[in-house]
Amino acid sequence: MSTLHHEHPVHEHTHGPDCGHPEVPHGDHVDYAHDGHLHRRHAQHWDECEPSGHTTHAGHEHQHGEGCGHPSVRHGDHVDYVHEGHRHAAHNGHWDDH
Repeated sequence: MSTLHHEHPVHEHTHGPDCGHPEVPHGDHVDYAHDGHLHRRHAQHWDECEPSGHTTHAGHEHQHGEGCGHPSVRHGDHVDYVHEGHRHAAHNGHWDDH
């Protein structure tokens, strides 16, 4: 799954371990959940960190939800759950990788 490069042009807040926004491990970097989307530091600016395409997480039997033990992160019009170094989102009866 590739991630598109969408620069977030006006982002005055500097994310970091104590900024108050949830940290989300994502491959080789950390995203920060902010205003319903995810930001990552990239070449002296902040990018929107969104996957391209639809990637189903096959064989994901765990059901995420309130109290499941995994951090939840608001992402657009739904909630993602941080699990095994990536985000899962419910989609049409299965889980997607985000």
